[in-house]
Amino acid sequence: MSLATARPSACPACDAAPAAEALAARAPLPGARLLLSVPGVHCAGCISTIERDLAQMEGVNSARLNLTLKRLSVDAQAGIVAQDVIRRLERMGYEAHEMDAGTLSLTQTEKQGRDLLMRIGVSGFAMMNVMLLSVAVWAGAEGPTRDLFHLISAMIAIPTVAFAGQPFFRNAWKAARAGRMDMDGPISFAILLTLFISLYEALLSGEHAYFEAVVMLIFFLLVGRYLDFRARAVARSAAQELAALEVPRAIRLRDGAEATVSVADLTVGDVVLVRPGGRVPVDGVVTQGQSEIDRALLTGETLPVFAAPGHVVSAGEVNLTGPLQVRVTAAGKDSSLHRMADLVANAESARMRYTTIAERAASAYAPTIPILALGAFVVWMYLSGGDLRLSMNIAVASLIITCPCALGLAVPAVVTAASGKLFRKGLLIKDGTALERLAEVDTVIFDKTGTLTMGTPVPTNLDQHPQAVGAVALALAEASGHPLAQALARALRDRGVAPADVDAIAEAAGYGIEGQWQGQRVRLGRAEWVGAEARSVTAAYLGIGATTQAFTFADQLRPGAAEVVQALQAQGKDVRLISGDVPAAVADLAQRLGIADWQAGALPADKAAAIADLHAQGRKVLMVGDGLNDTVALSAAHVSISPASALDAARAASDMVLLGRDLSPVADALRLSNTAMKRIRENLWQSGIYNAIFVPIALFGFATPLWAALVMSISSISVTLNALRLK
Repeated sequence: MSLATARPSACPACDAAPAAEALAARAPLPGARLLLSVPGVHCAGCISTIERDLAQMEGVNSARLNLTLKRLSVDAQAGIVAQDVIRRLERMGYEAHEMDAGTLSLTQTEKQGRDLLMRIGVSGFAMMNVMLLSVAVWAGAEGPTRDLFHLISAMIAIPTVAFAGQPFFRNAWKAARAGRMDMDGPISFAILLTLFISLYEALLSGEHAYFEAVVMLIFFLLVGRYLDFRARAVARSAAQELAALEVPRAIRLRDGAEATVSVADLTVGDVVLVRPGGRVPVDGVVTQGQSEIDRALLTGETLPVFAAPGHVVSAGEVNLTGPLQVRVTAAGKDSSLHRMADLVANAESARMRYTTIAERAASAYAPTIPILALGAFVVWMYLSGGDLRLSMNIAVASLIITCPCALGLAVPAVVTAASGKLFRKGLLIKDGTALERLAEVDTVIFDKTGTLTMGTPVPTNLDQHPQAVGAVALALAEASGHPLAQALARALRDRGVAPADVDAIAEAAGYGIEGQWQGQRVRLGRAEWVGAEARSVTAAYLGIGATTQAFTFADQLRPGAAEVVQALQAQGKDVRLISGDVPAAVADLAQRLGIADWQAGALPADKAAAIADLHAQGRKVLMVGDGLNDTVALSAAHVSISPASALDAARAASDMVLLGRDLSPVADALRLSNTAMKRIRENLWQSGIYNAIFVPIALFGFATPLWAALVMSISSISVTLNALRLK
């Protein structure tokens, strides 16, 4: 067992979020900005508590906490290291770890969102003003008055189109340069052609100009574009998050002297020092020292493993107790953690090739729109004897009516409505294509620790031990930071047990904790160290003199775990369990939940390989996991979900995030995804019927561009109303 200090939570709401990982010591970066992940922050009170406390810390100039990203940025003076800030946060009840700011590129997500909102605001304001001028024309203004109103409308519409239409123009130009046609091509053509014909009419004192139509068109298109943007805005690269977890510096030992160097400067054969509480910076072999290593983030093992000379350790693991000297076998880009990041990046790029229903429909539909409008222009030039004005008006009306606005809204409107409903149930959708992919799922794979279980062991046989034995165990357990010791101490305290008077308490790194009680030695730790016979279940062993006791443990189920497995099986899904934990623990959980297909001892690459095999068989897999060891599988799966308590990298790799402790929303999401797909198909059929009815009307010359814009707007609104039926 390991020795650590138990930390109280700073706010009750944060208790549900387990510590993401142990802490790592860092060398100072004079005048640098320290970046730390604080996964336990939960509310605005956490922000004020942390920022106010750190502002009083000597050597800290300022601190800013981003609640959405759960990242703390600290402007520190020379001599202040990340470990100093981490210890300060620990005293407040928050666990944290340092992230390497150099590996996190600045996101443009917020800037893009503000840009779209600004263009919506400008086009909406312009639309209202142009409509006011148009009302005067419709009311009977003639001659110079009508021409003046048309010219004022042009002065408003032209800069509005130039500014607000840029997202469509840029995309259309890129597509044209690449020799392809997307939805933005006909949209841009319709906007520019309508603006041109309106300006032409205004300058020639024509009766009709359609500046209000072109501005209205842009406004509704931007609203649809923003809905689609919001559905995708949260997604970030899991590969970047994984890279940020790599330790940027290490303590190299050379000729008996310690030197803090960049991990990139380490070579094979170097020896590094890993202090207790520090993250292992390299792959290597222990040459000196004894300790316990927490591999939960990499392998999913619930309990720490013993480390001594000759044992292999990997980058990203956490040293819990005694200091270790490690001989480097791989560092930097060659480390296991970096290789995992590469696997995640490859899996993400493969999954992003998935296209939405609307995109597939648009790829076939969009190229026909300009051809149809051009055909209408040529035919009417012939039928009208060369009447350019009439032919152009009919071509523009045809372009506007066939403009794929409703098609562009069909998916994002449904995704937005479904996202709101699932959010109220406790599930956040990050990716706009996730619902479509979720509706195709036939196989669900769960991780064990932290997903189906809470990752917190619970004693199962306290009633079998006398109170005096419990008192001795409590005195020793309270001095240890080992997960089993902490769980045992909490359970005994809850039963009202008072700790015995144990003296000379000391830790044996990698083995457990010992002391003196009533003149005899007492130990709490590993079976072989205590002198007990090891059991086949998870247990902590207590030795009092020559007498030994065993406290057995079971992992606590996450709320809703049993219900969600039953619900998914009732829906006809193939439910499987793949975990990195030991076979006995995985088999016990599978039996408790009724999961027949399970696999234990799986490494991250094994999980991804299992998913790849299922995909090769034509299966569509939903992966539900929470740890660093699940990030590759989460990215490789057809669709993925992680709890909010998961590591940053796991949340970034997933398409959806569970906001609460309950797993029940997973089954709700699968049911709702099928309903959402039904609504999307209805919207697509509605768009098709709309075109079948109104395109001939436009082609036969019975629709003006303004009338076409109004009909197009009604079609877009009806698509949105149908999507809102999900609520």
